Order: sequence, then structure tokens, then C-alpha cells
Amino acid sequence: MAKPFIAGNWKMNTDAAGAAALASGLANELAGIGSVDVAVCPPFVYLQAVATAIAGSQIKMGAQDIYFEDKGAFTGEISCGMLKDVCCSYVIVGHSERRHVLGETDELINRKLTAAITGGLQPILCVGELLEQREAAQTDAVVAGQVKKGLAGVTPEQMQVVTVAYEPVWAIGTGKTATSQQAQEVHAMIRRLLAELYDESIAGKTRIQYGGSAKPANTAELMANPDVDGLLVGGASLKVADFATMIKTVA
Repeated sequence: MAKPFIAGNWKMNTDAAGAAALASGLANELAGIGSVDVAVCPPFVYLQAVATAIAGSQIKMGAQDIYFEDKGAFTGEISCGMLKDVCCSYVIVGHSERRHVLGETDELINRKLTAAITGGLQPILCVGELLEQREAAQTDAVVAGQVKKGLAGVTPEQMQVVTVAYEPVWAIGTGKTATSQQAQEVHAMIRRLLAELYDESIAGKTRIQYGGSAKPANTAELMANPDVDGLLVGGASLKVADFATMIKTVA
């Protein structure tokens, strides 16, 4: 099994003081834990403060989005180079809130993912179905389509730095969580698809996170599944005690 990877997506939350306090609190709580890869993804404006707070710890930093151009007249956008400049290692691409709230397409997400890899960042590609799609038995088709389009043109070598995060849209921020069996079924399908797109070795090495109301109470059950390699955590990552408990449970 791949080394577990737990990432916290802070979304549009915290302020400068709160972000720094959260990051430093996590660094203190997780000192000495090396068996789990950990990342936090603060809002853009707090990246530098968080980078300072986690300096010297094993926690890595990620961004919540990226633009596919290096520089230029793209008001409000952030480039890979800018993220690298403030010590980012990871970047989330294709989160459901960007797909369904902000209208991002699979093609745009693919361009962002490719730009991240080329620029030296490790992308976390988010995929997941809406409630009506699950109820219509379309989960596999929707998720597989998002994976294929998101990874279009990505070489076997480039896949070494890609994480896939399965986040059923109906479970994000709702308090609902996919059952352990539901999560495992989709994760296993994604891994089979990766084996078809690449090979068994790459499929086995690619880390597939589960996201969607993951919290301390369901961490052990979710992580017990053979194809769940980590978690992409929302609300619970905003509390030092909760997020640290989840990581320690995995460790």
C-alpha cells in the first residue's frame, strides 16, 4: 500500500492570525509522525503565514487552485511559479465547488493539472458525482469520465506525482458520508481504470484519497479499505484536535 496521504482543505476560512495558529498547532501536535504524508491547503492570502508556521515540520503546504498560464494579463489568477515561490508542494485541481459552483470544465481542469505537473507541483485531482447521478446509477460513468478527461495527455512518468481524490458531491459539507463500502467500490473502480489507462504498477502506486465529511469518528473505518490511501479533509481540518486525531489514527 502507498504511504497514506492526509490533506486539509481549508476552503474560504480562517484569518491571518487563525491560519498561523492552526498551522503551528498542527506542527506541534504532529511532531515525530513520519508514517503519514500531511498537507494543509490554506486560502491564497495566508500561504506565506502558514509556510512560516510549518517551517521545519513534516507538514507540506498546498494551494486550493491554480491557473494554467505562467504569467500575464489574467486578473485574479495565481500561477504555478507564484505558488512555488511561497513554498507550495501540492495544489488541488477540479474540486467539486470549482466544478459546480464556478463552472470549471474537465478541459480547464486538465490544463491546470498539466501546468501544475510541468511547473513542479503535485496535483490532487478531485472527482465525484452529484446525488442525482448516484441515484441514477451513473457514479462509475461520471467519475471515470472525470478521471479520463482530467488525466488526458498525462504520461506514466508524470503520474508519479498525481493524487486522485474521490469526493462524492452529496457528501461534501453535508454531514453525510459515503459508507465504507461505497467509498471502497469507487476507489477500486478508479484503480482499475488507472490500470487500463497506464498499468498495474502505476495504478498501485497512485494514491486515491476519500473526501466528503471525513472526520475523526469515521477515519479508521474509511482507511481500513484496501483502496483508500488517504483523506482530503474539509471542516475537520480547521480544528487542530480533530485533524491531528485523524492523522494519528492513520499513523
